[in-house]
Amino acid sequence: MTGTAIQPITVLLVEDDPGDELMTREAFEHNKVRNTLHVVRDGAEALDFLYRRAEHAEAPRPDLILLDLNLPKRDGREVLQEIKSEPDLAAIPVVVLTTSSAEEDILRSYSLHANAYVTKPVDFDQFINAIRQIDDFFVTVVRLPTRR
Repeated sequence: MTGTAIQPITVLLVEDDPGDELMTREAFEHNKVRNTLHVVRDGAEALDFLYRRAEHAEAPRPDLILLDLNLPKRDGREVLQEIKSEPDLAAIPVVVLTTSSAEEDILRSYSLHANAYVTKPVDFDQFINAIRQIDDFFVTVVRLPTRR
């Protein structure tokens, strides 16, 4: 076969629910995803990671952000707004991955320039499938910006 090998990407998961974090990790392992997964548990820590502040001074720049909306300290909507309004971060794709299926959350997320909105499936197999599809799309289909 010709073509280039698929390069692993760095994914930042912003998730305060340990169960959802575990399911995401298991989905990555189940799908044999070689991507690096970093996890932060609130909106303030997400921004520290992205701006490489405090204990995240050496954090890598993520290629993809999986963002929950309902977070402590800084709400996911605030984090999304800041990411997309900051020139150095705006090009990073953000997938809102949340339990909310409320129309106002979907509309607001897209108006804040989320790249996709995915409602977390409750069923484990469906959750794994959703993560696999996100991964497949952003790793094999989409061309991501070069890391800085």
